Parts: sequence; structure tokens; C-alpha cells
Amino acid sequence: MRKFWFAYLAKALVIFPGGFGTIDELFEILTLAQTDKLAKKILVVIYGSEYWHRIMNFQAFVDAGTVSAEDLNLFKFVDTPEDAFSFLREGLTEHHLGGPPKKEKEQEVLPEIAKTRP
Repeated sequence: MRKFWFAYLAKALVIFPGGFGTIDELFEILTLAQTDKLAKKILVVIYGSEYWHRIMNFQAFVDAGTVSAEDLNLFKFVDTPEDAFSFLREGLTEHHLGGPPKKEKEQEVLPEIAKTRP
């Protein structure tokens, strides 16, 4: 339940190389996202592809038929802070802030999170 509420309140998760606890939290979040148990899209960034590919073969899940190939799109491997930031910026804008910014000629609509009190 703790991990459910952790995921429920989060818009993104960034996973760094770690041990069993890290893998447990990663797979809990991926399972909740895979089974549509979350009310909103959560972005999952897995930092350090060399480490993660060395300890886990994600493609083996697809090859064994335990997850679909599309499930591998639930997360993204990155190797630099810049790549992580770019992925998060694009995903958060698309899924949580109402899409890409409006053109100047269009009326600007602020996402609910950006509105200020009068």
C-alpha cells in the first residue's frame, strides 16, 4: 500500500543503480502502470543503462511471453542528466501540463498546477 500511494502521488520516478529494494520499487511501479492501476501516467526513467543491462535482461520478459513488447515502453533508459531532463520535460509537459506550449497568437491556457490564487 505504501508503494501504491507513493506512485499515486508521483508524476515521475527516476531509478538509479541499486539493490533489491530499488528493484522491488521499480517493479511495483511498473506493475501498477502496466495494469492501469494508476489514475495518471507516471514517467519512469532508469538511469545507467550499462548497469541495468548487466544485471537484468528486460527483453527476456518479452521473449518468455511474460510481458508484452509494448510494456518495455513503460520506462526509458538514460545515461546522462541531460537525457533524463529532456525525457522528463517532454513527458511531464505532454501528460501533466496540458501538452506543448501554445503559440503566441493562441490564447494561453495555464495548466491547473500553474495557476496562482487571486
